[in-house]
Formats: sequence, C-alpha cells, structure tokens
Amino acid sequence: MEKPLGFSGAIANRFMRLQLRPLLALVGVLLGLFAALLNSQFTAISMIGMIALAGIIVCNSILLVDFINHLIARGVALEAAVVKAASVRAKPIVLTAVAAMMGAFFILDAPIFNGLAVSLIFGLLVYTLLTLIVIPLLYYSLLRRR
Repeated sequence: MEKPLGFSGAIANRFMRLQLRPLLALVGVLLGLFAALLNSQFTAISMIGMIALAGIIVCNSILLVDFINHLIARGVALEAAVVKAASVRAKPIVLTAVAAMMGAFFILDAPIFNGLAVSLIFGLLVYTLLTLIVIPLLYYSLLRRR
C-alpha cells in the first residue's frame, strides 16, 4: 500500500506547533504601525488586520511545508526539495500578498480603517519575505537534525 502524501508526520506537526508565525507577523505589523510617516496607532481595527494576516500566513506556511514533504516523499533530496519548494511556491505567495496589499491600499486613507490597512500592508510585506527565507531554513534545519 502506498504511503499517503501529505502533512502528517511527527516532525511536521512539531514544526507547525512552533509559534513563530504570529511572532513574524507581529514584526511586520509593528514596523508598519511605528513608521514615522504613517502616524498610525495600534487599535482594535489593527488587531482585525492581524487576524486577517494570520489567515494568509498560516495558509502560505502550510502549503510550503506540505510541498516540501511531497517532494521528499517522491525521493527528492532534502536540500533540493527545500530549494525547489521555495522557488515553485514563491510566485503564488507573492501574488497572494500583492493582491491583499493592493486591496488594503484603497482603505489606507480612511481614518477608521487606517490601522487595518497598515497592518495588512506592512505585515504582508515583511512576512512574505520571511516566509520565503525563514520557514524553509527552519524546516530544513529541523529535518536535517533528524
């Protein structure tokens, strides 16, 4: 019987339990909110932006790790699987982030939703870069130790 491909394995579960995603998202959000040019404050609306940001972040991270697992299950070496997964998933991750950021630009001038827009724009900008660099490196180092 063929072993099912997917996101099942003790290592993958431990990796996803690491609470790095919210911490990485918070870095981007706080950088945006503390930017001197925007004069935004951290409000309840900004928290709604962080919740929306967390949904996009979790989806991108899970898909990236799952794609690495698929490649490893097909017999690709760990290093090659991590590099290929990051390069193949880079375009969809960037397009998702750009689409969400473009939507947030329309509400940037609204006084009530300014914090939401800043949270989404800067959070996605920072986390997209970190998703394509930090998540593959952490997962590679985790699997390499095994």
